[in-house]
Amino acid sequence: MVKHNNVVPNIHCHKKYMAGSRGPLKVKLALNQATKKKSRRLTRAAKAAAIAPRPLQKLRPAVHCPTQRYSAKVRLGRGFTLDELKAAGLTAAYAKTVGICVDHRRSNRSMESLDLNVARLNEYKSKLIVFPKKRAILKKGDASAAECKEATQFKGSILPIVKAPTTIVMETVTDEMKNGQSAFTTMRMAAKETKVVGVRIAVV
Repeated sequence: MVKHNNVVPNIHCHKKYMAGSRGPLKVKLALNQATKKKSRRLTRAAKAAAIAPRPLQKLRPAVHCPTQRYSAKVRLGRGFTLDELKAAGLTAAYAKTVGICVDHRRSNRSMESLDLNVARLNEYKSKLIVFPKKRAILKKGDASAAECKEATQFKGSILPIVKAPTTIVMETVTDEMKNGQSAFTTMRMAAKETKVVGVRIAVV
């Protein structure tokens, strides 16, 4: 028996799996999942063959995730800032032509992030092979004919973020560590001192 003043249970468990005259389907099926996976793979392969020997992916910066909860995690961002490109000696217009993503809305909040992404740009520049627009005329920064002939298409993520190894460092416990105060005790003592400092000044 239903208790209290609640809604009378009147649920409908008649899901519609077949299309007909009673309107659209209530359940979406993914029977083409394997076919879509294959078509995406073939599309990527066709695009890679069309732009060869240029890589399929572009260089992206290393950024910190938003909010305090995930700020310690580093991932690939949308694009490099204008300050990072300027520090690396590049312009936004030129960077887009050599496979570097640019994001004019992002800004650098610290020098650490700026230096990290400038180092990524410099490493990318050292490995970059720029084909000349005209074979007869070589401009500054263009690759030679031998380098262009040996160039191969890079596959995968460009300059992926390498995680630092999480190894435990074993320390030997000394007599000074045993006899001295712990960090917890030191912090508690400092907190108590700040609480009673006003009382002590008033009494004195």
